[in-house]
Amino acid sequence: MNTTFSHLFYLRKSKAKPDSGILYFRITVNGKRAVTTTGREVPLSLWNPASGKATGNSDQAKAINRFLSKVENDIYNAHQRLLDKGVIFSSKDIIDIYLGKDKKKEAQERMLLDIFQEHNDRVNRLVGKDFAAGTAERYRTAKKHVEGYIKKEYKSSDIPVQDVNHKFITGFEYYLKTERNCAHNSAIKYITNFKKIIRIALLNEWIIKDPFKNWKGKLKVVDREFLTEGELQALISKEIKNERLGLIKDIFTFSCFTGLSYAEVKKLSEKEVVIGIDGKRWIKTKRTKTKTRCSVPILPVAEAILEKYSSHPKVSEKRLLPIFSNQKTNAYIKEVADLCGINKNLTFHLARHTFATTVTLSNGVPIESVSKMLGHKNLQTTQHYAKILDKKVSDDMAILKDRLNSKNFWGKA
Repeated sequence: MNTTFSHLFYLRKSKAKPDSGILYFRITVNGKRAVTTTGREVPLSLWNPASGKATGNSDQAKAINRFLSKVENDIYNAHQRLLDKGVIFSSKDIIDIYLGKDKKKEAQERMLLDIFQEHNDRVNRLVGKDFAAGTAERYRTAKKHVEGYIKKEYKSSDIPVQDVNHKFITGFEYYLKTERNCAHNSAIKYITNFKKIIRIALLNEWIIKDPFKNWKGKLKVVDREFLTEGELQALISKEIKNERLGLIKDIFTFSCFTGLSYAEVKKLSEKEVVIGIDGKRWIKTKRTKTKTRCSVPILPVAEAILEKYSSHPKVSEKRLLPIFSNQKTNAYIKEVADLCGINKNLTFHLARHTFATTVTLSNGVPIESVSKMLGHKNLQTTQHYAKILDKKVSDDMAILKDRLNSKNFWGKA
C-alpha cells in the first residue's frame, strides 16, 4: 500500500508572552493531518515561517534548529518503523510513537498464534460440514510447529503477526526440515497451512505486506507406491485365519478394487450403493477430502466382500463394512503384508493407488474414466499415476509392434 507523508513545523502565538510562540508540528499521511506540540518556546523574532526554522547565527537560534533536527529525525524514525511493520497507519500513529504512546498500542497488536488458534477453533467447529477431521488435525500440527519455531528462534511464546517476514518463512522451512526432520513435501504443506493464517491477516488489514510474495514452495514429484498384479493376487489368494487380520485384508482389498480412501470406506452407507446406467450396482459418493462426486462400478471382488460382511454385527444401513480406527488399520495392514510376502510399506492409501494403476490404467481403462472414479478435480492429478506405468507403455508398444508387423511396415523402410 503506497502512502504519502509530510511534516511541517510552525508557531502558535502565546497569549502570556506576545513576543514568543509555542513550537508545534503537523504530520500529514494520505491527506489526513494530526498535530501536536513540542512544548518548546521560540521568540517570534527568530522564527522563519517559510523555512520552518530559526534564523540567524545566534546561540539561541542554533539551539532551536538542533532541537528541530532531533524532532525531525524522531518523526522519520517513527514513520520508517511503521513502514517496516507493514501495517496500515495514520498521521496520529506517527505522533503516538513520537510521544511514546505506541507502547500501549503494541500490547494490543494481533499476535500470530492467537490468530492461528482462532482459525483452528473455527475449523474444528466445521468438521463434518466444511472440513474433514484430518484437515483440522493438520492445522493443529502446523500451529504446534510454528509455536515450536517461535520458541526456539525468537525465545518467545508468541510474536505480532506484523513481525512475520520472508526471513521468518525461510527460517521456518529450515526448522521443519532440520529440527522436526520433515521431508521436503511435508515441510511445504505445513508452510502452506501457515500461509492461510497470513492470508487471513492480510484480508483483515492487520498487515498490508504479504511476506509470502517472494517465497516459492514447490512440491517434489514422488512416485507413489502401489501393489503390482502379482502382489495383488497374492493378497487376494492368501487365507488368513486370524479374524482381525482377515478383516483388514478384506477391507484393504475392497479399496484396491474401488479406489475409496479410508474415510470413504468408513462412511460407506447403503444409500451410496445404487443401480447405475448399466443396470448394475455402483458406488456413488462424495469424496471426504475434496467434496467432489465419484462414481465407481462395483467389481466382483468388491461385491463379494460387501456380501461377506452383510450380516456382520457392526454393519448397518449407515455402515456397510466394519472397520477399525485409521491408526490400527494401518498398523494391522503391515502385519498382513508380512503374511502375504509383500515387501512394501503398506498403508491404507496405497490401496487407492493400486486401484488407479494396477486395476484400472494398466488394464486399459481410459485416464478420464479413472479420474472420474477417483473423484479428482482435474485430470492432471490422475496423470501422475500414468507417469509411472512402464508396463502399460511396454504393452502399448507391443501392440503397436504387432500392428506394424502385420502391415509388413519394416519391409517398406
